[in-house]
Amino acid sequence: MLSYQELMQQRATLELQIKQARERELGDAIAKVKELVTNFNLTAKDVFPHKNNKRGTEGNRVQPKYRNPATGDTWTGRGKAPKWIQNSKRELFLITK
Repeated sequence: MLSYQELMQQRATLELQIKQARERELGDAIAKVKELVTNFNLTAKDVFPHKNNKRGTEGNRVQPKYRNPATGDTWTGRGKAPKWIQNSKRELFLITK
C-alpha cells in the first residue's frame, strides 16, 4: 500500500501530465473549431444559442406600487426603499388604478 506522501507525489506528477496533454491538444482543438466555423459560416449565436430557460427576473416583473410625483420614478415596494420615499408616509405615493 502506498503512503500518503507517495500518493501526493503521484498526484502532482499526474496533474503536470494532464496540463501538458491539454496544452498539446488545445491547439488542435482550436484549429478544428476555427475550420468548422469558417466552412459553415457559423456565428456565436449558432454555436451558443439563447436558452429559453434563462434565470432571472424576466417574466416575474412586479408592477410598481409607488410613484414619485416630482420625477415620475417608481418603486414596487420590494427591497430597500428609495430615498424619495424614505421618512415619508408611503400612502402619499401610492399609484391608484
